[in-house]
Amino acid sequence: MKYLENICYAKREDEELLLDIYLPEATEFPVFVFFHGGGLEKGSKRGAKFFAQYLTDRGIAVVSANYRMYPNAKYPDFIVDAAEAVHWASENMNNYGKCEKMFVGGSSAGGYLSMMLCFDPRWLSAYEAWKIPVTGYFHNAGQPTSHFKVVNMEDGVSEKRLIIDERAPMYHIGTAEEYPPMHFVVSDNDRACRYEQTMLLLSTLKHFKYDPEKIGFTLMHGKHCEHDKTFDENGDNILGKLLVEFIKKW
Repeated sequence: MKYLENICYAKREDEELLLDIYLPEATEFPVFVFFHGGGLEKGSKRGAKFFAQYLTDRGIAVVSANYRMYPNAKYPDFIVDAAEAVHWASENMNNYGKCEKMFVGGSSAGGYLSMMLCFDPRWLSAYEAWKIPVTGYFHNAGQPTSHFKVVNMEDGVSEKRLIIDERAPMYHIGTAEEYPPMHFVVSDNDRACRYEQTMLLLSTLKHFKYDPEKIGFTLMHGKHCEHDKTFDENGDNILGKLLVEFIKKW
C-alpha cells in the first residue's frame, strides 16, 4: 500500500481542506471516497486507517477527506466540502493509475454526508464535468433525518428532535427517477432512533418502488459504528469486509 497524506483539495479563506489517499499495488482500481464520523464537530480523515489496508490489499484505492465542522462551520458547509472532495477524486484519481469506478460513503456523520450527496441532487450537480462517475454509495449509520447537530446548532432546539426538512436525506427521496446502487449499515444497539430512522428510509425507498436489487442492508450487532474498528477472528476489519463485498459486486 502507498499512503499519500495531506493533499489539498480545496481552500476556504485561510483554511486548506485536506485528504489522504491509500493506493493499492495494482495500477487499475476502483476508488472509495470516505467521510469520517464525529457528529459534525470532531473526527478526522484518519478514521479510514482501520479499513484502508484491507481495501488496498484487495485492489481498491481509498480517499479519506476532512471537511469543515462546528463550531467553525454551519450547514451546508460540510456538504459543500464533501461534494468538492468527491469531484476532486473524479478529476484526479487517474493521475495515480487507471480508475473507472468511484464509490462514496461514510460513517455516522460521514454517512449523513454521503446520503445528502446521494439523495439531494444540488450538491454534485454543481459540477458539470465528471471524469469518473459515482458508481454507488455506502451509508454507514448515517442519520436520515436532519442531523442532530444541525438541528441543535442551527435551530437551537434539542438534539432529540426528529426533523425532516431539506436538510434531511430522507426529504429528497422520490425526486430522482433512479439512484445508483447503495448499501446501508446500522446496529441493533445504535444511537437512539437510528435503527428506526434507517428502517423508515428503506421503507420510503420501497414506497417509491426503487429497484430493490440496488439497495442492500446489513444489521450489525453492537453499538454505534462499533464495527468500524472491530476485527474478526482472522484479523480482518468488519467494515472493510462489507465495503469490499459491496464494491466488488458493482
